[in-house]
Amino acid sequence: MNNNINSAKTRPVLNRRDFLFIMTSLAAVSPMTLLAASRQQPVIHYTDEPWKTLDAVFEHLFPAADGAPGARELRVISYMQTMLNAPDSDPDDLSFTSKGVGWLNDLSQQEYKKLFIDLDETHREQILRKIETSSAGERWLSFLLTHLLEALLSDPVYGSNPHGIGWDWLEHQSGYPLPTADTMYYKLHRRVQRNTKA
Repeated sequence: MNNNINSAKTRPVLNRRDFLFIMTSLAAVSPMTLLAASRQQPVIHYTDEPWKTLDAVFEHLFPAADGAPGARELRVISYMQTMLNAPDSDPDDLSFTSKGVGWLNDLSQQEYKKLFIDLDETHREQILRKIETSSAGERWLSFLLTHLLEALLSDPVYGSNPHGIGWDWLEHQSGYPLPTADTMYYKLHRRVQRNTKA
């Protein structure tokens, strides 16, 4: 992986926030309601790996801006933990997530003699740009961005988007009725399976 990672070239890209706004706006018009924890929950700061590094990655990818929530305010890590622990989740996803953090920190150490979380914004961007040049790194970042976009549009019952702050920012009207802890998508699947066996 490192051979491909080190061959990164700087190239102009669409502003990350504009890209995510466009993508989530498109997703918001989908008929599918994506994934209400307590509406009083503060931002959580993670101290254990891989969550500590992932928190820094998500905040770099989607920082808070004037009038717009960032990844921490959206509770992307909480959402990702919920999804990775859902009964229908792929057990390899958590391993892949952790491996990506390992790649990130290995490259950070190799390039700057620091862990990713200890890098400044410019060096973080350079490391992420190098990671994305390999197929595994690109898949890892895509996996993270998928969770970020889902967390932005998710119902709060899945652990993110408290008070619907992502919906408010996008001016998105959620579908009704909203799911409850008993009607989360993976619980409905089990309920349908039980009912069809009778």
